[in-house]
Amino acid sequence: MTGDTWFTVLPDGEAGRTAARALRPLATEAIEHVSGRPWLLGRWPHGTVTVATVGTTRIAVIGRCPVTAGVLATRAARVRGVEDVERAVQGLPGSYHVVASLGRRVRIRGSASGVRRVFHTRIGEAVVAADRPDTLAALTGAGADERQLAVHLLHSPPLHPLDDTCVWAGVESLRPHDSLLIEADGRARTRRWWTPPEPALPAAEGVHGVRQALEAAVRTCTAGGGTISSDLSGGMDSTSLCFLAARDNAAHLVTLRWESRDPDNDDPAWAARATARLPRADHLVAGRQNAPWYSGLAHATAATAAEPGAWVRDTRRLHLLARLMTDRGSRLHMMGGGGDELFLALPSHLHDYVRSHPFAALARLRRQLAFQPVPLWPVLKGLADRSTYAQWLAARADGLTAALPAGRHSAFSVAWGDDHPMPSWATPDAVRTVRHRLRRAAAGALPLAPQRGQHASLACVLAGGRGVHQIAQVMAAHDLEYAAPYLDDAVLDAALAVRVHERLAPGRYKPVLADAMRGIVPDAILGRSTKGEYSAEFHEGLRRNRATLLDLFDDSSLLARAGLIDPAVLRARLLTVHPDPTALRDLDATLGCEVWLRSHARRTAAVTTGGTP
Repeated sequence: MTGDTWFTVLPDGEAGRTAARALRPLATEAIEHVSGRPWLLGRWPHGTVTVATVGTTRIAVIGRCPVTAGVLATRAARVRGVEDVERAVQGLPGSYHVVASLGRRVRIRGSASGVRRVFHTRIGEAVVAADRPDTLAALTGAGADERQLAVHLLHSPPLHPLDDTCVWAGVESLRPHDSLLIEADGRARTRRWWTPPEPALPAAEGVHGVRQALEAAVRTCTAGGGTISSDLSGGMDSTSLCFLAARDNAAHLVTLRWESRDPDNDDPAWAARATARLPRADHLVAGRQNAPWYSGLAHATAATAAEPGAWVRDTRRLHLLARLMTDRGSRLHMMGGGGDELFLALPSHLHDYVRSHPFAALARLRRQLAFQPVPLWPVLKGLADRSTYAQWLAARADGLTAALPAGRHSAFSVAWGDDHPMPSWATPDAVRTVRHRLRRAAAGALPLAPQRGQHASLACVLAGGRGVHQIAQVMAAHDLEYAAPYLDDAVLDAALAVRVHERLAPGRYKPVLADAMRGIVPDAILGRSTKGEYSAEFHEGLRRNRATLLDLFDDSSLLARAGLIDPAVLRARLLTVHPDPTALRDLDATLGCEVWLRSHARRTAAVTTGGTP
């Protein structure tokens, strides 16, 4: 962890001294409690942390937030105890951690989307928190929990509530909606700080809040001026961010679009229309031939993400993105992740809609099936299903090795979540581990929201937030901040408050976002009703990097040594012709786990030999 950006949070008591002694040689930055004891220790860029002190109260906002110390101090004056901390930051835009120290008690929380996460473990007599789990694992000597990696083979990140289990043994992950309260004696407990809004607002009312939240989110990216950059794929999400950023004359915008390998993909045409209307920005088109999927894996073990993730597929593209943008002076790069999760409604929303508006729901189902033909009977059977989330999880455990029922289309499911089986290369031992953990989690498990549609949106938001959290660590190693404004808390609150069924409209694409951006993004661009498709990238990446993948999953595979995969089965699948990319849908999660294990082994070896990981 010596070359990474990180911070730790210590209690305000003698119990934290053991951790402080271990951390001080590794930290370049330190902030104390009012008592003078160490509070925040770590490595972070200048301007990342804003601290305000009022009497014995000290509050820190860590991340992307334009609040000044003076304004934060005025807000901190309202705080009487740790229970009041949210009052001090209420309404502040951006994406950030909040840490408070008062009355010898400490409170920390991340962001609701999971882009800013919190981990904790016990060091000596004290619970210590951090924004990265590998920071804490390095202090305790913890190794990888290989059994937890089995869960990642099924879903990465794992299904709720297994997604709050850390892959580092002895390190715990805080759920994004919880805060951690650490007492002076080192004891700790959790308290909920965020609850998703009830999706009750009509779209006509909700678009105003979405617009305000998105404008404020992008302003936190442009604040401070200089050069910032953004993806401009041609899709509505990244295009909206670019037009919002271009309104700020204090910041110069550089946009990036990756060439498509599919001549039928109309993203380039829509991106060209956008760039023509953004004359003040610099526009760069990067050839995908320089960064196909699955390239750069030979060097991926040097990546700095603390957890496994499917992003490893794009290792070379991410490193090329960082180089291209920093060479042009960018200090921050925006991406459109979160737009699909917030402004599209997954088919599971029909399960709720058919109960509240049955005739409208069936009419919508007919239109949807005309656009995406699938057998009607499995859909109707799913709509009639009344199983709870706990019952669905238990059924997932029982069906881990079963093929999808005949006629079932996994892309159009009204169930609580994705029910595809374990990958064919998972060993029986890995399947048993996942089955046991799912059954244990199913006992009393509650969904993220009572409605299936809202639960599905939240599950996708948390998965996206976790991915951004991991990629941001990779970008930080290149001195480039990585921002996903759609996943900022204020944007989440505004978008999730809109009725789920109104996030879709007949003949319109992302109607809530389109209406929110009216007058900012040209109407001709907001009228797009298509979405780019990237199977050509899969086929090219697999063709060009098949040999590297085969080498990665030979007898030296660490997942195989851990007894989690059968490399012979996986290699056979890699050598098979796959007309449809979904045939290898599990490859990315398995690849992420393998690369993460190798990265962990590499870093451990470097520390053991006295090198720099």
